[in-house]
Amino acid sequence: MSKVLAILGELSNRDIDWMIANGSKETITTNTILIHEGQPIDALYIVLDGTMKAYVAGVGNQEIGIITSGEILGEMSFVDGRLPSATVKAIENTLILSISKQKLNEKLEQDVLFSLRFYRAITKFLSTRLRGTVTRFSEHKDLLYQDNYGNNNNTETLAENSAVAKSRFEALMERLKSS
Repeated sequence: MSKVLAILGELSNRDIDWMIANGSKETITTNTILIHEGQPIDALYIVLDGTMKAYVAGVGNQEIGIITSGEILGEMSFVDGRLPSATVKAIENTLILSISKQKLNEKLEQDVLFSLRFYRAITKFLSTRLRGTVTRFSEHKDLLYQDNYGNNNNTETLAENSAVAKSRFEALMERLKSS
């Protein structure tokens, strides 16, 4: 869940309201593929509940990750315009919030402050993911950065942002469950 908290910590309540109003809640049933490696996708996804797995054909369809509540999917393709680099499949019924790329692009073009917050959040999310990947595959983990957003002098700010983000995620979940 820490990844969605990184994003929600950067966005405003108004931004979250827009995402809820313009996204659609969908249930992905067990064994359904949400994202096919090498095939275009037309949305950005937030996993609200459930579990999925990601795997890559280039390494013999080996599983490269488990995706749980709070993960963001499709963000790399959204940012760089390239095709997905992995396949993502539900391993249990999974609830997602799907936000169409078209609506998201329109919002980003019309609302400069939203755009600033959104891209800052995505940048932090991708940076965290990359650092985590490097750490997992490194033999020298003690030489690598830890999975946080700054140096040790920023711990208090990180805790505050995390609390706000967690509160936003809980509110997002509550609103989506009641809709």
